[in-house]
Amino acid sequence: MYREFKTLELSNIGKEILDFWKTEMIFEKSISTRSKDKPFTFYEGPPSANGMPGIHHVMARAIKDIFCRYKTLKGYQVKRKGGWDTHGLPIELAVEKKLGITKDDIGKKISVEAYNTACKEEVMRYTDVWNDLTEKMGYWVDLQNPYVTYHNEYIETLWWILKSFYDKGLLYKGYTIQPYSPAAGTGLSSHELNQPGTYKDVSDTTVVAQFKVLRNPQSERFFTGISTDLFLLAWTTTPWTLPSNTALAVGKNIAYISVKTFNQYTGHPATVILANELQEKVFTRKKYYEVSTDEELKAFDFASSNNIPYKVHKYSFSEIPGFYLGAQLLDIRYEQLLTYALPYQNAENAFRVIAGDFVTTEDGTGIVHTAPTFGADDARVAKLATPEIPPMLVLDEKGNAVPLVDLQGKFIASLGGNYGGKYVKNEYYADGEAPERSVDVELAIQLKEENKAFKVEKYVHTYPHCWRTDKPILYYPLDSWFIKTTAVKEKMVALNKTINWKPEATGTGRFGNWLENLVDWNLSRSRYWGTPLPIWRTVDGLEEKCIGSIQELKDELNSAVGSGVLSEEELAKTHSIIQSFNHSKFDLHRPYVDDVILVSAKGEKMIRELD
Repeated sequence: MYREFKTLELSNIGKEILDFWKTEMIFEKSISTRSKDKPFTFYEGPPSANGMPGIHHVMARAIKDIFCRYKTLKGYQVKRKGGWDTHGLPIELAVEKKLGITKDDIGKKISVEAYNTACKEEVMRYTDVWNDLTEKMGYWVDLQNPYVTYHNEYIETLWWILKSFYDKGLLYKGYTIQPYSPAAGTGLSSHELNQPGTYKDVSDTTVVAQFKVLRNPQSERFFTGISTDLFLLAWTTTPWTLPSNTALAVGKNIAYISVKTFNQYTGHPATVILANELQEKVFTRKKYYEVSTDEELKAFDFASSNNIPYKVHKYSFSEIPGFYLGAQLLDIRYEQLLTYALPYQNAENAFRVIAGDFVTTEDGTGIVHTAPTFGADDARVAKLATPEIPPMLVLDEKGNAVPLVDLQGKFIASLGGNYGGKYVKNEYYADGEAPERSVDVELAIQLKEENKAFKVEKYVHTYPHCWRTDKPILYYPLDSWFIKTTAVKEKMVALNKTINWKPEATGTGRFGNWLENLVDWNLSRSRYWGTPLPIWRTVDGLEEKCIGSIQELKDELNSAVGSGVLSEEELAKTHSIIQSFNHSKFDLHRPYVDDVILVSAKGEKMIRELD
C-alpha cells in the first residue's frame, strides 16, 4: 500500500524515498537480482571534483540515469561504475592560481613533487558536495568503488591501451606544427580547437610587406623596362612571424602582374608584384589612381599629393600581355626582410619563391609569407620545395635548435633588437603589464620606416583561442606523440554510418564531418599532473620500449639491475623503486616515474620520454 499525501510535500517525499532506497538497499538489489549473464556496461563519464556541480551536471546525469534504469527494467544487470576526472589542465590551472605561480616556475620556485602533491590535494575538494547532490537527485551510481584517474590502477589501464596501440604500429613520435597554448603550456588536439567559442573575432594589425627581389639571371627578365627596385608583396595577419620568414609562396596557375607605383609611407618609387585578381583590393580608389604612361608617374610629387598613381607594367615574355603565371616566379630569390637571425642549417636555400597549393586570390596579394616554424601548410610546402626550404631555427646556448619564439610566447632573448624577451601577443602579459604597443604594431612601424611595408591596416578576422585560458593559441613546432587514427579512418567512417544516431544530423553532421576530416591524434600534453607516457628511449632515439603494465615495468627494472650498466647511484635508486612496487607504494606520476632507468637489448640506458 502507498501512503496517501494530503498536501504536496515534495521535499519530505524525496527524503522518504531516499531513506527507503537506502534502508532496503534498492540500488544494490537492482543489480543483485539481475543475471550476471546479461550485463549492460556503464562507466560514468567522470566529473571533476575540484569544481562545484551545476545544473548542467544534473541534466546530463538525469539523461544517463534514464538509460540505465530502462536497461535494468529490461532485465539487464547494470553495475553503473562511478568515476572522478582528476588529471590535466583544469587542476593545474587551479593549483597555479592558488599558489601564485606559472608553468615556468615549476622546477624552479616549486619542485615537481610539491606541485603534484598540491594537485592531488586539489582534485577531490568538493567530493562531499558531489556525493550529496548525487544522492539527493536520485542518481544511481556506484561511488563506493569508483575509478579515479590519478590512481595507479587507472594509469596502468591507460598504459595497457597505449601498449596495444604501440604493438599495432599506431603510436609514433612526430615533429609537426601544432596548435599550442602558451598560457596553458600545452598542445591542443583538433577536438579541443573545435570547442564552442574557441574561434573569436579579433582586430589585428596586418601588414602587406615588400620583399625586395634580388637581381640575378633567374629574375633578370622581370627587371626589363624597370628602373626602380622590384618587390614581391605578401600580406600577413601575424606580423610577429615575419622575422621567421624563409620563403614566399605563389599559386602556379594564378595570374600575376607587376605594377609601377610609389610607397605610400616613404614616397620611394617601386615596382610591385601581386595577383592580377587582387589589383583593385590592393590599389583602392581611396588611395590610388591608375595612369597609362611612365611620364605621368615621373610627374608625380609625393610631398604635395594625397593620392598615388600606379601603372600596370607589361612584359613581352608573358603569354597574355599584362600578366604571367605564378610558375614563372618560382625560385626567384629575394632579400631577407628582417635580418635578426638566419636558419642554423641550409640558410643558403632560404628566401626563395616556392609553390603553395593553399594560395588563393580571396584576400591579400596572392603571395603568401611563409614561416615554416609557425604554420602547418608553410612547413609542408617548404619540405616539398627543391631544394627544401629550411625553417627559421637557431641554436640556443645549449646547442639545441629552437624557433625565434619560446613556449611562453616570447621572442627569445638572443633575438636582441627591440623584440628580444617580448611576448608576441599582448594577451600573454599579466594583467596591467601589457605595453601600449604590441609587437605587431612595433614591427609595422619599423617596416614603414625601412620602406618595407606597402600597406598597414587593422583587420577583423577569426582566430583560435585556448578553451581553458581564453588566450590566443600559436601554431608551434613540437615533438609530440601521436595515435595514428588516420590508419583506421575509413573503417571508422563506415562504422559511423551503421550507428542509429538521434538526431540523425549529429552523426551525419558534426561528428561525421569530424571523422571525414580526421587527423592523427596528438597525445602529448606537456603535463606535470597527468598520466605519464610509458615509453622509454635511448638518447639517440634508435631504441625504445613501451610499457603496458606495472608487472612489465618491474620485470624491466629487474633486468636493468642485472645488466651491469647502471651506476651505483642508479642501481640503489632502482632497487628502492622495486621495493616500493612490492609494497604498493610507488606513485606512477612524475617525478617518481622519471627516475626509472631501463636498459635496452643492446645494453644502452633508456630514459622516459617526456609527455
